[in-house]
Amino acid sequence: MKVLMVLTSHDQLGNTGKKTGFWLEEFAAPYYAFKDAGAGIVLASPLGGQPPLDPKSDLPEFQTEMTHRFKADPQAQQALASTVLLAEVKQEDFDTVFYPGGHGPLWDLAESAQSIALIESFERAGKPIGFVCHAPAALRHVKAANGESLIKGRKVTGFTNSEEAAVELTDVVPFLIEDEFNSQQAIYQKGPDWAPFVVRDGTLITGQNPASSEGVAQALLEMFG
Repeated sequence: MKVLMVLTSHDQLGNTGKKTGFWLEEFAAPYYAFKDAGAGIVLASPLGGQPPLDPKSDLPEFQTEMTHRFKADPQAQQALASTVLLAEVKQEDFDTVFYPGGHGPLWDLAESAQSIALIESFERAGKPIGFVCHAPAALRHVKAANGESLIKGRKVTGFTNSEEAAVELTDVVPFLIEDEFNSQQAIYQKGPDWAPFVVRDGTLITGQNPASSEGVAQALLEMFG
């Protein structure tokens, strides 16, 4: 089994002068879920090389068993430091794709023509696609084969308005995932703030927040028996 993981290359948190990027736990937990299942993993990002880490996700209170494992794993660190260019990966080479979150994807992956085409290619091929927390933003402009929004009428989740308010970024982010999905007539679902919540609709799997990252990875793996 071959897994593609697509990370953000965006490191600016709007006009705040603060940094953002990908959320460490949302990368580490799925990475090891796939690795421990024996999958081959390729990491990609729009700009290639080392993706920016959201500095907040490196704070002590957000560390988990899997982030500690990553920090003790030179091989994983090297893989992360040398992501391949998103433009150079092909759906045909993989069985599934997973997008970790962090606020970065709201700016780059949500608007990336390469990412949009890649997701559409996986979806048309009937392959499972997974997104967690802010990464479902990458679905914003993705179309189904009929030309309508891929998420229209589909069950999805993603970072909630109340979770965004709790981190005081409601007025900083370019759009709110919950509002965006509702406006596209998706069947947006959510659980309690910060609790694991994973939604599966056919081959589309989404997780609400960082606590849902391993659950999305496991749901993808379950689709391969």
